[in-house]
Amino acid sequence: MANKTHPLKTRSPTLPKLFPKLLKLSSINPISGLTLLTLTLTLTFLLSLALGSVPIPLPEVLTILLGTPATNPAWQEIDHNFRLPRSLTAMAAGSALALSGLQLQALFRNPLAGPSVLGINAGASLGAALIVLTGGGVGWLGQLSVVGAASMGAAIAMILVLLMARQVRSSLALLIFGLMLGYVTTALVTILLHFSRREQTLAYLSWTFGSFSGVTWQQMPILLTFVLVGLVISQLSCKPLNLLLLGEEQAMSLGLSVTAVRGYLIFSASLLAGSITAFCGPIAFLGVAVPHLGRSLFRTQDHRLLVPIVTLLGALLALVANSIAQVPGSQTVLPLNAVMALLGAPVLIWLMLKQGKQQM
Repeated sequence: MANKTHPLKTRSPTLPKLFPKLLKLSSINPISGLTLLTLTLTLTFLLSLALGSVPIPLPEVLTILLGTPATNPAWQEIDHNFRLPRSLTAMAAGSALALSGLQLQALFRNPLAGPSVLGINAGASLGAALIVLTGGGVGWLGQLSVVGAASMGAAIAMILVLLMARQVRSSLALLIFGLMLGYVTTALVTILLHFSRREQTLAYLSWTFGSFSGVTWQQMPILLTFVLVGLVISQLSCKPLNLLLLGEEQAMSLGLSVTAVRGYLIFSASLLAGSITAFCGPIAFLGVAVPHLGRSLFRTQDHRLLVPIVTLLGALLALVANSIAQVPGSQTVLPLNAVMALLGAPVLIWLMLKQGKQQM
C-alpha cells in the first residue's frame, strides 16, 4: 500500500499534454467554424437585401448585385439606395464594435469591458447632443454636422484617455477614469436635455436609439476606412493581446512594452467605437457580448482566432438585429438597441449557463 501511487498523482503530469487535445475535441474546429460563419453571414446579407416592407426575390437581389437591371426598377432603387448601404453599415458596425470590445476586455482583463467603458460613446453622445439640442441636425448639412460633432466628442474622449494612460500604469485606474469620464459627459448631456425644447429632445432620443440607416454612399468610404484601419491594428495586435492575458507583470517580463501596447489598443478601440457611434448612434450590447459569444462557441482565448471570429460574429449579429428591426412585411421600424439586447442577451445567458454546468 505504501508504494501504491494515488491515481490522481499518476495522471496529473500528462494533463498539460492532453489538455490541448481535449480542448480541441470539445470545441468547434476553427476552419470549419469560420467557413460556416462566412457562409451564414453571406446568406444573411442576401436576405437583408430581400426582406423588408417590400419583399424582393433572391434571384433579383443577385441580379442587382451583379449590376444587371432588375425586372422591377423599383426593386433596384430600394436595394441600391436603402438596403445595400444599410446592410454594409450594419456589418461594419457589428465588426467594429465587437473588435473594440475584444481589445478592451483583453487590455483590462475584465469581461464587462466594452466601448462605453472608456467614455468614448459618452463623448460622441455629448458632441451629437451639442448639435441636436441647440437646433442643428436638420437636413443633410445638419446630419453631417451631427456626425462631425460626435466624431469630435469621441476623439476628445480618446485623447483624454490616452493622456491618462501615459500617467498611470494600472489598467484598473484607467478603467475607473474612463467610467468617471462617461459619468461626467452623461451629466452634461442631461443638463442640455433639461434646457432643450421638446422636439429637440425627441430628436436626440431618436439618435440614441441607434440606426444603421443614416449612412449615405458619400459617407460610406469614410466609415469603412476607419473600420479597416481598426481591423488592421486588431490583426497586428494578436500576439500582444495574448501576452496581456498572462497579466501585465508577466507580459513585461516577456519583453512586451505594456505602455505602448495600451496606447495603440486604446487608439484602435476608440477609433472603431467612436466612428460607429458618430455615424450610427450609441449601439449597445455588441461590444460586450460578441467577444463572450466567440470565446464560448469556439472555446479559445487565442486572439489569432478570436479576431476573425469576432469580426464575423459581430457583423452577423448586427445584420440579424437590423433585419428584425425593419419588421419584414410592414412599415414599422423598431428601435435597434432594443432588438439587439432582446436578440443577443438570451443567447449569451444560455451559453454562460451551459459553460457553468460543464465546469461543475
